[in-house]
Amino acid sequence: MTNAPRTRSLAPGRIPGSNLRRSPLRGKTAVITFAGLGLLGTTLAGCSTAASAETSSGTSATGGSSSGNSSATTSGTYKDGSYTEQGTYASPGGQEVISVALTLKSNIVTAVTVKTVKADPTATSYEAMFESGIGAAVVGKNINTLNVSRVSGSSLTSMGFNDALTKIKADAKS
Repeated sequence: MTNAPRTRSLAPGRIPGSNLRRSPLRGKTAVITFAGLGLLGTTLAGCSTAASAETSSGTSATGGSSSGNSSATTSGTYKDGSYTEQGTYASPGGQEVISVALTLKSNIVTAVTVKTVKADPTATSYEAMFESGIGAAVVGKNINTLNVSRVSGSSLTSMGFNDALTKIKADAKS
């Protein structure tokens, strides 16, 4: 008889030294997890400090802002004048509030200002970026076509702007 070590053949999928089996989904689960993290990263990138803009068609540009066609109100006549409303949006820090003042002449936005009303410190920095770029995005544009998606790297603040814009449209409707 020899003193050679005995080797035991393992059933497929067994982990050596245990009674456990390897999951056939293990590799697939990792791929799905990484894909999910990629989507999460893409979602969070909307709040990045990169100065980029997205249009409603999904294309992107650098250093600016964009507005696309609004599906909510695509036509209408609005009274000339200055209007101010508050808009709200949800951020990771909670509910944020901005004030939007907009001046209209023949349905064209002639002036706009945005001010922070209530925001956490992180949101305040994004709102400051938004405030500095919103004029270039909307002044000279027809109010019927405004639907801001991202300005100067700030995407969440645009939700508050669009909320206030909806209220301004209701106030200015002739």
